[in-house]
Amino acid sequence: MRRASGLLVALSLGLAGCSGGTSLTSETPDKPSPTDVMDGRWILAAPNAPSCGLTFTAPSANAGNATPDGGCPERFYMSRRWRLADGTLTIVDADDTALGTFRVNGDRFEGRSEAGTPLTLSR
Repeated sequence: MRRASGLLVALSLGLAGCSGGTSLTSETPDKPSPTDVMDGRWILAAPNAPSCGLTFTAPSANAGNATPDGGCPERFYMSRRWRLADGTLTIVDADDTALGTFRVNGDRFEGRSEAGTPLTLSR
């Protein structure tokens, strides 16, 4: 009986593949991590401060330019570049001084400014 049920499962999977339907063994693709799609506009938020937009351009997967909107918290209005190394996103100014560091948390980044303020970076 066990062999018959195994044959039935194999036949069902084969028929699903022939009909163009989804096989029981297919996996749904994972949602891309934020690090996979850095290009574009992100929102930087800090407690008790207005949020601001940061537009990232990504000529490579590990570094690019950052252009801030006005009104960013702390010194983030001076953001010029970003880099990603060992899972840590760092935003720096024109002198390559770190303004803050972030780690991926779900579909956004969480981190701290160099002054210790908690920050989020999300779409």
